[in-house]
Parts: sequence; structure tokens; C-alpha cells
Amino acid sequence: MSCKTRSIFAATPRTERGRPVVLGGDPKGKNFLYTNGQGVVIRDINNPSVCDVYTEHSTTVNVAKYSPSGFYIASADVSGKVRIWDTTQKEHILKNEFQPLGGAIKDLCWSPDSQRMAVCGDGRERYAHVFMADTGTSVGEIAGQSKAINSIDFRPARPFRVITGSEDYSVGHFQGPPFKFDKTLTEHTNFVNCVRYSPNGEKFASGGADGKIFIYDGKEATKLLELGGEMKAHNGGVYGICFSPDNTQLISASGDKTCKLWDVSTGQVVQEYGFGDDLESMQLGTLWQGEHILSISLGGFIYYLDKNNAAKPIRIIKGHNKSVTALVIDKLKKPVEMYTGSHDGSITYWNSETGDNDRISSGDNKIHTSQVQSLGLIDRPGAASGSLQLVSCGMDDVLKHADLEKRLFIGSDLKLPSMPKSLATKPPNDKMTSTFVAVACVKDLVMVKDGRIVSSINVSYEPTSIAIHPDGTQIAVGGNSDSKLHIYGLDDGKISSEKETLTHGGGVMAVAYSSKGEYLVAADAYRKVIVYNTVPKYEKKFQTEWGFHTARVDCVAWSPNNKFVVSGSLDTNIIVWYMDDPHKHVIVKGAHPMSQVNKVEWLDDKTIVSAGHDGHVKIWTFTP
Repeated sequence: MSCKTRSIFAATPRTERGRPVVLGGDPKGKNFLYTNGQGVVIRDINNPSVCDVYTEHSTTVNVAKYSPSGFYIASADVSGKVRIWDTTQKEHILKNEFQPLGGAIKDLCWSPDSQRMAVCGDGRERYAHVFMADTGTSVGEIAGQSKAINSIDFRPARPFRVITGSEDYSVGHFQGPPFKFDKTLTEHTNFVNCVRYSPNGEKFASGGADGKIFIYDGKEATKLLELGGEMKAHNGGVYGICFSPDNTQLISASGDKTCKLWDVSTGQVVQEYGFGDDLESMQLGTLWQGEHILSISLGGFIYYLDKNNAAKPIRIIKGHNKSVTALVIDKLKKPVEMYTGSHDGSITYWNSETGDNDRISSGDNKIHTSQVQSLGLIDRPGAASGSLQLVSCGMDDVLKHADLEKRLFIGSDLKLPSMPKSLATKPPNDKMTSTFVAVACVKDLVMVKDGRIVSSINVSYEPTSIAIHPDGTQIAVGGNSDSKLHIYGLDDGKISSEKETLTHGGGVMAVAYSSKGEYLVAADAYRKVIVYNTVPKYEKKFQTEWGFHTARVDCVAWSPNNKFVVSGSLDTNIIVWYMDDPHKHVIVKGAHPMSQVNKVEWLDDKTIVSAGHDGHVKIWTFTP
């Protein structure tokens, strides 16, 4: 009995308007790094679907960088802690943990010999510090700037230097070791967001919120030129800069929704990359590693830029960079496709084999303007059997439809009577004929067909979850405020009177019928998963309680053969339960480490997919 990770479809970088995103690159050119929440994501730069996630921080991680030796990664978080951990072992064994600052660390860098480390940020007593990576011993003092330091870098050649970019509009230059203040450079007229040395250390560049980029001598810190000459380099703040491996060019990323490729010797633009006019096209970070030029947008997309062609990126990595809150599986497609909805209102479809994905686009419609609550599949009206349509509901109180062939929202939005919590459709199969959608709203239960409400009742409790019996004659509704499971009759889509009420120890968070409807499983806030027989009446199938979760259970799903139930919980765990032996189960501890499991589904009888608050979608191979 086991349940092991088959693949991770990783979250994209967590972004925030006005805050630079720092990327790290493997010195061997194989991987790149970024952070999302409490995790550090390591991705293969040639095959981004190959990835790993480090999740040992207890608070939000802001930055991670490889050591020049390639044997270690240092990651730093908002509490001021730095963790140095091994890259050669799958377990990522911790080498050292230090607390060099009393506030959030925004950037870090290694000395070229991998012996020293410099960090900067919002420290209370100091804004930056240099220390030995083995012992934490101080290597001088980084002082002379009066506000938080946003960026820091080590000169990758002797004599060693450290440069800093501060919110007091200055660039700091420090000589050492031990490092001591040399001078401040005051060309910028707003926050300095990024400072970086060229690979040979002969030059360094600074980029600021004033849209300017300056090039300095790497040893003496004398100003050499300003990129763009008298014109500002960008019309918005500069959030990322990175030199080319051959030291002759520089890529810059800006809030003006462009990246620019510069000739460092002349200060002139070689290429200008545009990304669109919407807010999420702001560019917040960049990395030049080998032949790859990466840029990060506010939407969390990772763009691979073409050095010779600004018209079209080589590749765009999409996904979710916020919590995944909804999941549905289209098993009629081969390979199986998955659809996920997020806290930010976006919906993404995935190839379950390769991880290839893209967003459901808005077309003339808008995407959800707030969190996607639930997803379902219905027959596409007027189409051949097996051609499905996606339905979604969100905290914006609307129900939307999307064409799965065009990956496009279609039709008019349906305004719901109150905020929806969950929706249900009949499970898709080869004989699916239903276009009914059941929606559990905060104050109402609603049945929808062909984009309009055909039946609605007001309820006195707060529904959290809903499921339609496969024969279409009943719906099961989980109540949160009253801790009860409610069963209603359905007559051609019309909701009739309540037939049964079953009491739980806590709010009923998730419900699901087996494929033939002979069983109903319900999960609650009291940590229990309970299976009911549905005929001749609703009653518990087992006297044994399924109660091995240690926190609220948020999601449940049946395997296609109905022999197993999988559940996911606030306790970060997934549990697979056996119907033929209620005492048997398989626990996957920390399935989404430091993150609650929001959704679980089955791709087939031996494959499970889970989605978490961490933004990752994971696929598991289950061996009974």
C-alpha cells in the first residue's frame, strides 16, 4: 500500500505590485529558482515540468540563490532567517540556519568562493549584513544608508566589493573583507530596486523606481554611463536587471510592461519586448542564464525571451501563483485534462501527462473578478455526446460557462441570488445528457439550466458543499452553520422538499456520491469522513469512524471503481480509505507541506490529483 508523487505542476512565482521578484540560477546552467509562499521552487530551465519544491521555512520566503559551487542553496524569509541547504540530495539536508536581520530579507548573494554571504532587507538595527556561510561570523559592517535596502550583490572577482540599492535613493559601495563603507552613489531620484555585477566583475548596474539604469566601474564604482542617455531607460520603475554571460549586454524588466535588451558599451537598446497593456503585464524580475533570458510578470507568468526576436517569446510558463481553490477532471479527453480555479479568479487547463497548460481566456467576457469557488462539467448544448462545457462560480456571485474546445468564456454571466460556495453537475460519462447545474449559495440552493435559474429555495443554514445523485433525483447539501447533511428531492431540475437530515459533529465541508449513487461520502470540520448507504435509506455504512485526519476535512472524491475514497484536509495530509476494509487506509503526510489540501480527484483507479493552498497541483500514483 503506497501513494507516491508522480509529478508536480508547480506554482509560478508569487508576485506583488511594486516588489521586485528575485530569480536564482544554477551555476551549471541546469535549473533556476524562485519563491512562492513558504516554498522554494526549483525548475529545470530546459524542461520546466521537471521541478522540486523546498518547504522547510515556517514563514514566507522572499529569495533563494545557488552558491557558486552549486552544492548549496540559501533561502531567506520575512522573519529574517537564512537557511542554507544541500542541493545534491533529494532530502535537501539543512547545513546551517542564521538570523542576520531582525526583519524581512529582500535579497541575498554569495561571494564567488561560496564562503561568504550578504543579505539585505528591512532589519531593525541594520539593513544589511555580511557573514561567513559556515559559522555566521560577521565579516564587517554594511552601514551608511538610512532606509531599507532592496538589493545586494557581491563582486564576482577580487578585490571583493559589495554593492547595495536602498530606498533612500542611493547605491552603497563597500570594500573588504572585512567590509566597510566606501561611498554612496546618488544618481537615482527614487528607490533603487536592483543592483547587479557583470559576470567578470568589471561593471555593475543599478535600476530604480525612477526608470533609470546606470552602469558603474566594478572596482572603483565610478559612473560610466546611463542607459538610454538623456532619455530614461524605462517609463516605469525598473525591477530587475541582469548582465549577459559575455558581459556585453544587459536585460532590464520594468513596470512599464516592457523588457529591454541593452548594449552595455553604447547604452543603446538592442531589443524591446512588449507584453500587453493589462496590469498583470508589468515585469518584476529577470534572469539571464546561458542562452535563456527569463522575465517574470505581475501575473506570475515566466517568459522565455528570444534574444534575436522581440515579437514573440520562445515559451511562456503559466499556472497559478495563488491558492488553487477549485478542480474538475475531464476524463473523456485523452490524455485526461484537468481544470483548476484560483484565488485570483483565473482558470487553467492542464494536460495531465505533460503538465502543459494555459489559461481559459476571457475573449469579450471577463474572467472571475475574485476567487473561483467551484468548477463542473456539463454537456455542450446542441453538440454531440461527449463534448463538454465548463461551468464555474466565484465570489463575484456569478456563474460562468466556458467552451473547452476554444478555451474561452462564452455567453452571458448568470447573477446568483447570494455568494456561491459550491456547484455540482452529474459526473461526466459516455452517456451524459444533463445540462443541470446545482449551486449551493450562502442563503440559497439554486438549479440552473441553459444559463438561467429554473428552481431556487431559500435555506436557514449556510451551505458549504453540494452533490447531485447520478440518477438526477436527489441532491445532497452540506451545512456549515448547523453541522448537518441535508438531502433534497429533484424533479426534472426542480428542488422539492427536504427528505432527510443527518447530523455531523462539525460543519459538513464536502459531499460526493459514488458513480452509481449507492453511497454518499461526507467530510466535516470535526475531522471525520463518513460513508452512507443511500438505499433503502440514508444510514452509516460502517460503525468504524474514518477519523485519522487531525484537522477539518475539506475535500473528498470516489475512485472510478468505487473501491476507494480519497480525502484532503487542513492538516496538509491526504488519506486514501478502503471500502472493502474500513480499518485500512493510506496516509500521505504533508502532501502539500505547510499548506492545506483544498481539492482532490481521481484521474483513474490508481492515480490521484490534489491541489493546495500553496498553488501547486500534484499527481500521485496509488498502489492498493
